[in-house]
This record gives sequence, C-alpha cells and structure tokens, in this order.
Amino acid sequence: MFLDSTPPWAQAHLRLEAWRRTSNARVVFTNGCFDILHPGHVTYLDEARALGTHLVLGLNTDASVQRLKGPKRPIHTTIERATVLAGLRSVDLVVPFDQDTPLELILALQPDVLVKGGDWAVEQILGGKEVIAWGGEVRSLPFVDGKSTSGSIERIIERYCPKAGTSS
Repeated sequence: MFLDSTPPWAQAHLRLEAWRRTSNARVVFTNGCFDILHPGHVTYLDEARALGTHLVLGLNTDASVQRLKGPKRPIHTTIERATVLAGLRSVDLVVPFDQDTPLELILALQPDVLVKGGDWAVEQILGGKEVIAWGGEVRSLPFVDGKSTSGSIERIIERYCPKAGTSS
C-alpha cells in the first residue's frame, strides 16, 4: 500500500527501530530521483537490497528533482515514482525528502549500510563519514551500462518527436 510504504521521517525511524528490535535487521539506505524507472534502477536496487535485510529508499521530491535536474523534470510526480518504487520486491520503505541532499534523512534514520551508484567514490558519498562513525558501512555499486533516465528520455524524443523537415 502506498501510504503505508511512504511514511513521514518520524514514522520511518519508528519502522526501522521495530525492524531492529524484532530481528537482526541490517538496514540499507540509498536515494535518488528514480524518475523514469528502467532496468538499471531495478538491478541497482536488487543489489543494494542484497547487502542487508531491509532497503530504505530516500526519494527526491518533485521540487528537489527540479532544483537538481532542471525545470522539465521530473517526468513522474513524487507520488507516482513512490508508488512504482514501493511495488518493487527489493524496496521495503520509500521515504520522500525535499532537500537537495539526503544527509538529514541519513542522520535521522542511521542506516547500517549506505549505498550509491557507481559514479560515486566511497569516500565522496555524502553521509558516509557519519555512517562509518556509528559503525556502518558505505558501498558504491556499479551502474548498468547503457541504462539511464536521460537516455530513456532521449530515445522517446528521437522516436516520437521527429525533427522539422524530416519525414516520420
């Protein structure tokens, strides 16, 4: 259920505490815009989830995505993106955040493992020093070659918006 899967930060923290009390939970955290979901995203999230028992996904809100990616993004709203992501078997919890970085959310949730995609060196991952300080782990997972939201948008434009003066 969408509403159950995307609680406010305080509720998310309580959910993590419940996981930790009832099992040997190893909570993994990642974040991103996840605008047009593609196989690279799904593979990345599956790999992130395999590093622990629960995967929490910090999701940039629409306002945050616009500041980071430009005024034409996101393609899908926060609610649409959260609904799709919450439906993936690898994702246990989706937590929207409006800031440009997930640092406040990372500090609030205190995950055991912090994960980012392959374009981030481990020592450059925001929140990494803090996660290591409380005994956690920081990982960088490789991207799936040839898969990106920008690439998906470019293919849609090429296929459905032919340039003026060319026939379709």
